[in-house]
Amino acid sequence: MRPSPTGDPAGQPAGRTAGGPRASRVKSPEQLVAESGGDLEGHGLRRTMGLFQLVCFGVGAIVGTGIFVGLSDSVAEAGPAVVVSFLLAAATCVVTAFAFAELGSAIPVSGSSYSFAYATLGEPTAFLVGWCLLLEYGVSVSAVAVGWGQYLNELLESLVGARLPEALSAPPGDGGVVNVPAVVVIGLAAVLLVRGVRESARATAVMAVVKIAVLVLFCAIAFTAFEAGNLAPFAAHGVAGITSGASIAFFSYIGFDAVTTAGEEVRDPRRNVPLAVLICIGAVTVLYCLVALAAVGALSADAVADQPAALSLIVNEVTGSSFGGGVIAFGAVVAIASVVLAVLYGQTRVLMSMSRDGLVPRIFERVSPRTATPVANTWIVAVVFAIPAAVVPLEVVLNLTTIGTLAVMAVVNVAVIALRRRYPRLEAGFRAPLFPFVPALGVLLCLYLMWGTGGRTWAQFAVFLVVGAVVYVLYGRRHSRLAGGRGDRVRGRGGPGA
Repeated sequence: MRPSPTGDPAGQPAGRTAGGPRASRVKSPEQLVAESGGDLEGHGLRRTMGLFQLVCFGVGAIVGTGIFVGLSDSVAEAGPAVVVSFLLAAATCVVTAFAFAELGSAIPVSGSSYSFAYATLGEPTAFLVGWCLLLEYGVSVSAVAVGWGQYLNELLESLVGARLPEALSAPPGDGGVVNVPAVVVIGLAAVLLVRGVRESARATAVMAVVKIAVLVLFCAIAFTAFEAGNLAPFAAHGVAGITSGASIAFFSYIGFDAVTTAGEEVRDPRRNVPLAVLICIGAVTVLYCLVALAAVGALSADAVADQPAALSLIVNEVTGSSFGGGVIAFGAVVAIASVVLAVLYGQTRVLMSMSRDGLVPRIFERVSPRTATPVANTWIVAVVFAIPAAVVPLEVVLNLTTIGTLAVMAVVNVAVIALRRRYPRLEAGFRAPLFPFVPALGVLLCLYLMWGTGGRTWAQFAVFLVVGAVVYVLYGRRHSRLAGGRGDRVRGRGGPGA
């Protein structure tokens, strides 16, 4: 569907809603696509990813610290009922995945949730969604990187019998002072990303295959020691424990929506983006439930709870050797590195979209003509988020990331309802089923899991949102290109690559 001369499928001038004034600051889907070049080549970006690479990218963004490190925290809350916790978290993601699939096929641009909110709910909401994506993509890079050092030590011990000093490899609060491996893995991911999307996609595909193979191997080993008695009492901590465990387990699924940030670098995005979202979430859900069941079946929940590098521990106990645990540790090292790579990519593309709109500084939209990547954007993001990865305790980062992601997903479910109401004639390669029941259920499930994160996390999140609102009022609103702010006039002198 080609952009109309006015930039809106209903024929209104760009910047207007389907019936509202310019002050409402809503961008139509066709305006977003036209400005990004989303139906052709996106703002200097190149279409190099097919469906297989996109699925691998999605798996690369999902499978990592959440299952390799966070599983033991979920077990501590839910006990053997951790399998139910993973199913509850998966249900939230599945219904939201339908919304992402429809929006990603209708609006194939790099901004993901931010762009979806801009097209349906308006600029202020879109800015706060982009602000929350700093938690989902940016801060989760820190959280994921923090867990890398734990499995790196397991791998080094199995290979050479030595470990990095605790002060330099563990999260602060768990005996560490500065988490050096976390900084290193973020730096390596940034180097690969600035070289080009093709190279990053190939690396992510290889790493995705490796970590799936390792998790399948873990299940095969753990199920040989499965004892039904380890599952009793099944729900020792009741419904509250299952809910709390699900809120933690949800972190394991964070990243599937990063698929939609690749909208401008995917061939045939209106078909491939929704397919990749649904394939990724379905495959990962089955795999996670098998891993959780195998883990608590092989050892008791008490033995697994709060254990660092829990999967390696279980394999070592089952096999009576450190070799199997070393293989799992290798898979975890690869898995976590691939998540850092994929999620760092997602954050840079969201900032690129926000920069095009004038809501963040112009440097974030500049694309190198040599590598076709946002080089300065990538390095800024890497440096900024390496700092919390080095010095912030994992628990603080993990909980804040979870609630921010759930808030974004709730907004996306609202956005798909608003999209159909505002643009009833808009073409999309996929439609969410049982509309509007499914997106409404998604909103309720997101709010339910947000409640399970606890009052302290809610307070931190409220402060984070207030800061975001202040930033929007002081900078974003004044520089908005949609409202003819200063950013629009600057862009007119040289374009995004100037």
